[in-house]
Amino acid sequence: MLDMELIRKDREAVATALAKRLDPAEVNRALDEIQRLDQERRALIGEIDADRQRRKAEARAYAEAKRAGREPEVVAPEAGRKQLSELESELDDVQGRLRTAMSELPNLPADDVVAGGKEANRVVKTFGTAPVIEKVRDHVELSRMLGLVDHERGVKLGGSGFWMYTGMGARLEWALLNFLIDENVKAGYEFLLPPHLLLDTAGFAAGQFPKFYDDVYHLDRESGPRGQFLLPTSETAILGAYQDEILDTTTLPLKRFAYTPCYRREAAGSHSDERGTVRGHQFNKVEIFQFTLPEQADAALEEMVTHAESLVEKLGLHYQRSLLSAGDASASMRKTLDIEVWMPSMDKYKEVSSVSWAGDYQARRAAIRYREPGGKQTRFVHTLNGSSLATSRLFPAILEQFQQPDGSVLVPEVLRDRLGVDRLTPGR
Repeated sequence: MLDMELIRKDREAVATALAKRLDPAEVNRALDEIQRLDQERRALIGEIDADRQRRKAEARAYAEAKRAGREPEVVAPEAGRKQLSELESELDDVQGRLRTAMSELPNLPADDVVAGGKEANRVVKTFGTAPVIEKVRDHVELSRMLGLVDHERGVKLGGSGFWMYTGMGARLEWALLNFLIDENVKAGYEFLLPPHLLLDTAGFAAGQFPKFYDDVYHLDRESGPRGQFLLPTSETAILGAYQDEILDTTTLPLKRFAYTPCYRREAAGSHSDERGTVRGHQFNKVEIFQFTLPEQADAALEEMVTHAESLVEKLGLHYQRSLLSAGDASASMRKTLDIEVWMPSMDKYKEVSSVSWAGDYQARRAAIRYREPGGKQTRFVHTLNGSSLATSRLFPAILEQFQQPDGSVLVPEVLRDRLGVDRLTPGR
């Protein structure tokens, strides 16, 4: 959620930034409505305050008359004057509409984030070179040959968009998760295992609701009368865990990470770019998160990106880093950098990590603040999150980049002790 004071003081700058994401006419309509509601809200607050002061003055005059032994003057109600309860009801309505209008605005993109969609994304770093493979097999074919993933039984169990890791495939997936967990602990992040069912308030705090409300799995109102949903990413859980808290500045930056399956309603693709485990309704991901002071955010973003890249490098995978345009990044984020691994069968890169800086946008929605030592006023923290990493994309990248002419797949060196083998072969 944006700062209302910023809209009041510098609407033009806000409109210019939002125009990187939205049609300028749409931006101006939204800001017109927000400012109209803000003015109405402030007028109602003034009217309510004046009415309360009047009532207090009348009560004091009545008490003084009684103490002086005089007959208190009865003040006739002004014709047509609204009752205080009516004014307060109007204020509640206006504040609710203002909050809704504000919640629907996306975050302001950072200055170095350009307008546009995927076509405007910019590659800023490349690691290694793409492996030369004479006859490329895709990850679906390799996983079937090696007995790593049972796609048919996954569909039998959950329907389209689900799969089941089997045998050495299940062990490879678990080895990846344990490798990522160990590396994140070494990097100073505290490990969390949060609930998979969250209250709707957590979805709002993260900026996923109301816009993406229909993209997640919700419990019906009988089962979850308070509103509950299956988390689409543990970013939502980590942020939500600290809602309505004032953090001690001596603990900042606060570094947390979580492993969870992620559940999303988005359609699983049938074409080659999204086959296999590349996109589905349930997948595993390890997520890192930081709560920082505003002045710590730049360094935190660079540290998180470098850390996530180090994981891909230790696995020996060829990848690139891209700075996303305003239109391709999450609406809650000011700036996003994607780490994308090379997929030989697709002849393109696929994202395994998005590392993002939200500024104070999420903290405003979640009411997460800090107080300077000895100070009284609180300020909003900045939040940053990043995949570290999404294994459903790492898994096929390892199969494809490390495939051998005989159909076997070399195991990344950092995983060999965990699996007890250096090569995946049929029947093993």
